[in-house]
Amino acid sequence: MRRGFTLLEVMVSLAIFAMGAIVLGAAYVNVLNAYETAQKGNQVDQDVRFARSLLLAEPDRDKAERGGDFDAGDGRRVQWHATIETTLIADLFQVTFVCEAGGTGGGAQPAVTETFTIMRPTWADPVENGKLRQAALDRIKELQGVKK
Repeated sequence: MRRGFTLLEVMVSLAIFAMGAIVLGAAYVNVLNAYETAQKGNQVDQDVRFARSLLLAEPDRDKAERGGDFDAGDGRRVQWHATIETTLIADLFQVTFVCEAGGTGGGAQPAVTETFTIMRPTWADPVENGKLRQAALDRIKELQGVKK
């Protein structure tokens, strides 16, 4: 009596092996895609961080609002600008920062918009700043009960 696998058993085992190979191959491709997506996210974060540092280092308010651009790695072009609004506190500004990075092959990443508050005496108008400081001094005196 000879023992061995029938043709049907061999075909079923090959089908099971092929299904397993397809599942593992798809999982591997998904892992590679996830790594690539994470890498692109890191590049965008680095570009935004660098552009924000350029904004924060700019002493001139007009230049800061106009923004700028620079070439990042991999042929990407990064452009940024800011909207700067005065607050009721002297030397304190509300900044809306927008950074756009052009991707390789002409594909653009979505614009990153951040809003933050920053103290920048060099951006202040001296006349307006004097009025804000006087108003703050008047409020302090009023809270202390000091007469004008």
